[in-house]
Amino acid sequence: MAPPLALLAAALPLLSYLDAKHQLTYDYAMISSMLYARIRCTLLERRGRLCPFYCIEEHALSPADCGRLFLIYQGREYSYKEGYELALKYAAWLRERCNVQRNEIIAIDFMNKPAMIWILLGLWALGAKPALINYNLEGDRLVHCVKISTARLMLIDAEVKKVLEGAEGEETRRKLETAGTSLEIIIFDEATERVVETWKGFRPGDEERDGVKLPDMALLIYTSGTTGMPKGAIVSFLKLLYAGCFVSAWVGLKKSDKFYTCMPLYHTAATILGLVTTMTVGSTLVLGHKFSTKTFWPEVRSSQATVIQYVGETCRYLLAAPPSPDDKDNNVKIAFGNGLRPDVWVRFKERFGIPTIAEFYASTEGTSGSWNLQKGEWGVGAVGRNGSILSLLLGGGVKIARMDAENTELFRDGNGFCIQCDYDEAGEVLWKLDPNDIGTSYQGYFQNPKASGEKVIRDVFQKGDAYFRTGDLQKRTRDGLWYFMDRIGDSYRWKSENVSASEVSDVFGLHPAIVEASVYGVALPNHDGRCGCAAIVISPPTSDDEVLQELSKWVTKLPRFARPIFVRVVKAPGGLEKTGNYKLIKGRLRDEGVDLEKVGIVGDVLWWLKNDEYVPFGKRDWEGIVGGKVKL
Repeated sequence: MAPPLALLAAALPLLSYLDAKHQLTYDYAMISSMLYARIRCTLLERRGRLCPFYCIEEHALSPADCGRLFLIYQGREYSYKEGYELALKYAAWLRERCNVQRNEIIAIDFMNKPAMIWILLGLWALGAKPALINYNLEGDRLVHCVKISTARLMLIDAEVKKVLEGAEGEETRRKLETAGTSLEIIIFDEATERVVETWKGFRPGDEERDGVKLPDMALLIYTSGTTGMPKGAIVSFLKLLYAGCFVSAWVGLKKSDKFYTCMPLYHTAATILGLVTTMTVGSTLVLGHKFSTKTFWPEVRSSQATVIQYVGETCRYLLAAPPSPDDKDNNVKIAFGNGLRPDVWVRFKERFGIPTIAEFYASTEGTSGSWNLQKGEWGVGAVGRNGSILSLLLGGGVKIARMDAENTELFRDGNGFCIQCDYDEAGEVLWKLDPNDIGTSYQGYFQNPKASGEKVIRDVFQKGDAYFRTGDLQKRTRDGLWYFMDRIGDSYRWKSENVSASEVSDVFGLHPAIVEASVYGVALPNHDGRCGCAAIVISPPTSDDEVLQELSKWVTKLPRFARPIFVRVVKAPGGLEKTGNYKLIKGRLRDEGVDLEKVGIVGDVLWWLKNDEYVPFGKRDWEGIVGGKVKL
């Protein structure tokens, strides 16, 4: 009989094959992280310790952890003990000066800075609910966000106070102070900060935070409002803590790690996946004031950050910066975030020497997500990854449903049910809900039952079931990879074919002289469907003519029907319009189409594909299309 070691040695090749085929090791790590997060959330609920305030308190009162770094901001360091003491001062000031009470919603309009974190922790200590306002908002959009929050107190960073100054700002302030509740506005300047830091702090009693359940609201975070006014997404304690606990376990975050983010704290990425994630472990948050290619890497290097956070197009902008001999001079082991496009992925890893990309897909109001911890070459560009075991365990919780020919509505069969997509077929991602208790996992939008209800679809694959509509198109492969394709509405139909705007954007983004590219469909007179248009930003000192000559050959990488007929060269100093979280906005581009009067008024230039060559698009060409003399 062969000895055990010999049997094990003989079995190793088979075990390695099975692991590679079914991703057993990867699934084990994912399932372990999910179980850890779920168990910890359940225990915290039972112990009455769901409030994130308890996270910093635990480390601050621990002799082993109290001296550990909690926060680094522009070279200033705060230990967990110092951060905790400041949180208590802010809690005392908020109660004694502002009369903040439990369950009250307080609006915060701040740039990234330590004071915003102390305010968050102070409000949570009092059992209050922060409403995080996008600091880019002004006018009616700002008034709308504060009004729907029902806040009677608004704290505004002195850096943001310009939205209340001048004729328009004064009108905004008047609307804020007279919109529904009687709103008190406090400008939080350096003098106010000094007052608060000298306030006598106190620890609010546990009764301020007792009785909280996982589905209860922890804070309000607003949608970007690209298709209308922003909506206040309810972030529950379940989402807040589960995300923080899961991410810390999934990426292997340790107390010795330093997590760098310059993403805005008013959004999920920095607050939940940055601040809360680091607090659950006791690691260090390195906070940047605002994203800038000039300060990003210097702050990462000076802080010796081991994890960096990205969102949307930030990695593309970092790549577009001039190369430096210091590019690989960093301690970063993981880049974590969402929205890293395939055309940027490998180049970003190679240039900055980052071994691991932790890409995920989720939404602030959503009920689930997908995750891809990518190393080496396999899995590049995927927003999710499942092995055989994970697919079996979670397969019923997430579905990709077939869309109609226009990719605008879910397709239903003769029995009225949706059809699950085959492998490599794009469709809408749906997340399963408990049809009898939807509120446990999906809280929706604050005081907006109509918008909340529109995200829920029933009788989907069988009578009585319910799913959350993500509004996004994805496809999955046989080997367990999930790929983001488009937002519904971003894909378009041309020449009886569906075109993925994201796939076309990726091809344009690979061109070395193109810094940004956004692809969308535009309606044309006398033509069916929507014609492709690519808005691009050209990197100086490359001339428009140089790119014009190269693009005709470059787009042959695409099927003929997917090659954009039009190219719009954007001349605005800031490039393409983006949300505050660095996601591209297409609405205005799509509405302006290729009407020369609308495009020219902002100084942009149009080209079109004529006889397989991109050439300038002029007034006579537009008149030919309008008059029906030109058929594309």
